[in-house]
Amino acid sequence: MIIEILGTGCPKCRATKENVKKVAKELGLGQQVEVRDVKDVMAIASKGVMLTHGVIVDGTKVSGGRVPSPEEVKGWIKERDKR
Repeated sequence: MIIEILGTGCPKCRATKENVKKVAKELGLGQQVEVRDVKDVMAIASKGVMLTHGVIVDGTKVSGGRVPSPEEVKGWIKERDKR
């Protein structure tokens, strides 16, 4: 599973990344979840994210413009893990 954090590396981006890593570890999926930072503005726009920071899970935009809660992240991971 690939989770992309799209943003400039601001504190909110880092908080989102930490939530993703924490939840993946809690679910025992730390090795199965790859977290990528996407900081290039053109790459971010090409993925359809106009409000940073955004989150994309396996190619699907799941969040934009806010820090998702750990519960939200858990839902995304569990949903994708079922597939």
